[in-house]
Amino acid sequence: MASREFLKILSSARLGDVLAQQKLAEAYLTGAFKTPIQPSNALIWLEKSYLSIQNQRPEGGNSNSDETLGILRQMAQIPLAQTFNTPAFTFGWTSFWELAHSNAEAESSLAAKWQLIDLLINPCNQEIQSQLVDWLKKNTSIALGEELAGQDLNGFQKIAQQYLQELADGSSQFANSAKELLIQLQPKNEALSSLWDIWLQDQNKGALIQAAELGLTAAKLALGLRLAQLDGDVVKNKSNASLKKAAHWLELAAKDGDRDAWYALGEIYRRPQFSGYSATESDRCFDRAADLGHAQAQLRKGANLWRKREKTDEKVRGLQASYWVWQAHQQGVTEAKELLSKILTSCPDPKKNDWYELAVCADQVINHHAEHKLDEDWVLLCHRIIIANQFNFSKAELLLSEVGQLQHEHCVVVDIRWELPKILPRLIQIETIQQRRALLAAGKAFAGSVLEIEGNLRQRRYRFDQVADWLSTTFSKSNMNQASTELA
Repeated sequence: MASREFLKILSSARLGDVLAQQKLAEAYLTGAFKTPIQPSNALIWLEKSYLSIQNQRPEGGNSNSDETLGILRQMAQIPLAQTFNTPAFTFGWTSFWELAHSNAEAESSLAAKWQLIDLLINPCNQEIQSQLVDWLKKNTSIALGEELAGQDLNGFQKIAQQYLQELADGSSQFANSAKELLIQLQPKNEALSSLWDIWLQDQNKGALIQAAELGLTAAKLALGLRLAQLDGDVVKNKSNASLKKAAHWLELAAKDGDRDAWYALGEIYRRPQFSGYSATESDRCFDRAADLGHAQAQLRKGANLWRKREKTDEKVRGLQASYWVWQAHQQGVTEAKELLSKILTSCPDPKKNDWYELAVCADQVINHHAEHKLDEDWVLLCHRIIIANQFNFSKAELLLSEVGQLQHEHCVVVDIRWELPKILPRLIQIETIQQRRALLAAGKAFAGSVLEIEGNLRQRRYRFDQVADWLSTTFSKSNMNQASTELA
């Protein structure tokens, strides 16, 4: 059932409110307000918002206004392939190409390129690509600029190949995924496919060597692992000569971006019988494998950083370690859970945390802000109370934490040493959607506020007592019970 807030936004969006249309698109994209994730609906509402802005633009005005570019940047998050054969796909098609060629914001341009790559050349979308041939024939009149005019599917796929190589050579968030896709798209002529099939079916070593020599990354990796006689994650006591040959093939596979090859190299460099033994080089290989998404390498890197936390220059010790262990945990590595519990505090149930009753009242206030007409500093304190409940803050942390700097990808960092130097920072795991929503809402509220509005610690304590008394007396237990369902 749709939430009341969602229905309000939907009503405003239908009346033509541009900001409401963009909020509605974000809800369909992220699942906010308990909305089912529907990329096609998100694209439809972004199209409506885009057209509204264009219609309101004075004749001869700049079509690349900040509002228009903002919509395009939001659109870059939409998986374009999932919107094919929907009413807004034509708008998405033209807009993604426009954004891919735009230098307005590099990150959004790269995101658009990755979505076009996924649609046009990812083997997972072959069925869509076959249908796209007919779609392009029926939509030859779509304006895409001189460079793209008259292109058929093959032409668009060649451009997507160029984008893929560009992303693979770069250092953006899409680099690793681009490298993996490049491996999948390596040319597989009949001879190469035949050799690989022979190896898979008959374990013919000669066929494997030929496939590796012809450049097949999977064959290079398989040959390297075979020469090293890897058994799980452990290298058996092979001779130095065999390990040298294994390292040679694994290095070739690693240069192609294969994370398993990097991990195996890390193991080989740790072998005492290997003449190239180097703990430093081993760590470098494990780190590279972790960067490429190898789960065991991520755990290993996190554990290593945790052991060396006292020697690092981190402002908050253990933050980097927690990130890599969390990444491994996300991939289902069972050993990561125990280590993660040592690094991060867990408090997923707000009912068991401090400040629960006040947080329920504060949530009511924020949801009915217009009725209560609170000053901005009171609203900010209500957000602090909700976050303090979600993450079980102490009173000092509630009052002094820098809300805009709390959230990291996997945890919140509570550091109030700027006011109380003796209180050590804490790392608390983000585990629920409610926690993320609380951080997002508070971040937006604090982003538009004046820094000095909350005052010093004495003023914050005085205001907290005022707000706490007002919340307790204003809201009855019946209202609190009604609101607690939504908060929890």
